[in-house]
Amino acid sequence: MKKKNWFFHLAAAAALCGVLMTTALAVEAGSPQDPLVTLSYLNETFMNTIMTRVDEKIAARTGQLGGQVPGIGSSAASVFTVVTLSNGQTLTGDIGCEVMLRVGAAVCVAPSAPGLVDETTAGILNNGGALAQNHLYMMTIENRAVRAAAATTKLLVRGSYTIA
Repeated sequence: MKKKNWFFHLAAAAALCGVLMTTALAVEAGSPQDPLVTLSYLNETFMNTIMTRVDEKIAARTGQLGGQVPGIGSSAASVFTVVTLSNGQTLTGDIGCEVMLRVGAAVCVAPSAPGLVDETTAGILNNGGALAQNHLYMMTIENRAVRAAAATTKLLVRGSYTIA
């Protein structure tokens, strides 16, 4: 009888080991059945999932804001454009329009003070004042403009404007 008892115990232990190994292999890492999370799971799976959700939220919020925030939804407002003016031509910018004199000469045109804000020196340029080359100016009030005072005047312009 002892031989049968020994054989029975060995067979039961082998069956139990097989069941435990199958269960261990079937459980997904990081699940409620296996709460142990590895660094590779965090880096490869969890972070990708989180970053995808963040990107979706940002895209949705950007779509909602659309034209409410300058620079969002319109790349034209965030890049400079080279504008060439002839003597006497006037570039009138919308509020927030920025200009930089690169070639030639130009003067500020403003019906009242302040005219243009010199972002380079944090100063103010009033009506009739000459723009300095390579200084960045902003139009912070309506009806602010730059008039060319040379045969060829080249400006870098960022923002909405009209030329007359």
